[in-house]
Amino acid sequence: MVEALGVAVVGFGWMGRVHTQAYARVRHHYPHLALRPELVTVAEEVPGRAEEAAAQFGFASTTRDWREVAADPRVHAVSITAPNFLHREIAVAMAGAGKHIWVEKPVGLSSDDAQAVADAVSGAGVQGAVGFNYRNAPAVETARRLIAAGEIGTVTHARLRFFSDYAAHPEGALTWRYERERGGSGVLGDLASHGADLARFLLGDIASLTADTAVFLPERARPASATAGHARATGGEPGPVENEDYVSCLLRFASGARGVLEACRVSVGEQNNYGFEVHGTTGAVFWDFRRMNELRVSRGTEYQDQPVSTVYVGPGDGEFAAFQPGAANAMGYDDLKVVEAHRFLRSIAEGTPYGATLSDAVHSAAVLEAMSRSAERGTWVSPGQPG
Repeated sequence: MVEALGVAVVGFGWMGRVHTQAYARVRHHYPHLALRPELVTVAEEVPGRAEEAAAQFGFASTTRDWREVAADPRVHAVSITAPNFLHREIAVAMAGAGKHIWVEKPVGLSSDDAQAVADAVSGAGVQGAVGFNYRNAPAVETARRLIAAGEIGTVTHARLRFFSDYAAHPEGALTWRYERERGGSGVLGDLASHGADLARFLLGDIASLTADTAVFLPERARPASATAGHARATGGEPGPVENEDYVSCLLRFASGARGVLEACRVSVGEQNNYGFEVHGTTGAVFWDFRRMNELRVSRGTEYQDQPVSTVYVGPGDGEFAAFQPGAANAMGYDDLKVVEAHRFLRSIAEGTPYGATLSDAVHSAAVLEAMSRSAERGTWVSPGQPG
């Protein structure tokens, strides 16, 4: 018998919509899932937005106050897709109320915030999932398997890139994302957090790093009203951009491998140019998010002039079989969030974590803080060492 599970979404911007759509689709792709998510309530402080969500997706109720969600006995699991500065308060309260939580990265503004949420989840005995969606791509999971199996030999060096233009326009509104108090770190939390997670997911712990950061658009106009996504604002009062547009980082892994991680939110001409190249002593693997279902692989015994093959993922690679029947049928970004929803709900059903957890968020946050310290000091630092 399939058990109904009341779910809520707190914060209904773009990511809140993505989570909601994932709940709506999850049993289409995973019909044997023991839980059936039911959309109980949506919390959003922007007037009218929650009501629009309810009308479109069928939430049973709406509220402008997330605290009502924590007190609602109908709700058993909560997606937290509100701005970064609210993650800790909301997540700790939800866990304290006995609700399982699926929270978007970077889980607050600091590693202390992420650790506080992890402690709350552990103390309450609930499940916690984190939105590191790129690790869910079947090609990425296949790359991890190939690396772990020694198919490219011993990893020597890697490069991870996260370039986008979502903040490139000089008329982009000065929203919470550009403020230290509400957004925390800029491109570090937005994009480099994914890079830090992928680096560890593929290659293991990062032992030390050195980083440089920059702000390329130091001033933006304040929006006149509530915004969603990356809206533009003209004529508003100008204000300073307080966090990073760009970061570059050299990595030393505990394995002895070396790496480069680079991220930028103002890269004109780059739209979601996310990916990695991992090199080993006998081969390499390459992945580009814009060609999400392909993995380029080089392996063999030739070393010099060794060819690279393009492999199309298919059934047997990660969660591909839940979406498509044969190789080279494309999956998309939203499918990665359906995978995430499934792993979150499976964790609840079985009482065992699946997918990215709060522990992964803590590790990523420690790497981001090490980047900030390194950029300030101009030295190599180790993630997790005292500030």
